[in-house]
Amino acid sequence: MDEGFDRKAHWEEVYRTKSDREVSWFQPDPRLSLELIAATEIGRDGPVIDIGGGASRLVDVLLANGYDDVSVLDLSGEALRTSQRRLGALQARVSWFEQDVTRFVPPRRFSVWHDRAVFHFLTEPADREAYRTVLERAVRPGGQVIIAAFAPDGPERCSGLEVVRYAPETLAAELGQGFQLLEHRTEAHRTPAGKIQKFSYCRFVKLH
Repeated sequence: MDEGFDRKAHWEEVYRTKSDREVSWFQPDPRLSLELIAATEIGRDGPVIDIGGGASRLVDVLLANGYDDVSVLDLSGEALRTSQRRLGALQARVSWFEQDVTRFVPPRRFSVWHDRAVFHFLTEPADREAYRTVLERAVRPGGQVIIAAFAPDGPERCSGLEVVRYAPETLAAELGQGFQLLEHRTEAHRTPAGKIQKFSYCRFVKLH
């Protein structure tokens, strides 16, 4: 990637020029994410953070299902404001972080880290290393990590950017020995434009 590339400016422009329903990753019902979070068995009071969840409906679904300690991190303030407007008064029940995940300083440890479609944009090894460092600090021992990334037969680019595609075993290798793969699922995501994108969803436990 061009060293002069401004990641934040790119995503702010995306959300300024498109509605949340127009972006390719839009999901009206993030069912698989909710199933995997429920599979962690953390309880409704366990702290959950959604990485890159700015305009996602996952926060709505978590609140509706009784999760009462939810945080959302996104690089784009525009995306976060989209969710805040949609939630109205409910936004006060959520902790919001407008930050680049690779530079995030977690204020505490979380029981569940959920990331749908952020990690695969980290094409530079240094960015993936920074992400892993944050992940280590942010997730408690025994906590769980859910990452959804484009599968090996998924798109090579998204939103005009290159991505890295992952099989479950290659994603596990990226996270390293401190994380054990518990399960993986595949999803054929239909974009608002009607295209099919293949995703790999992986659920890990942090061992230490």
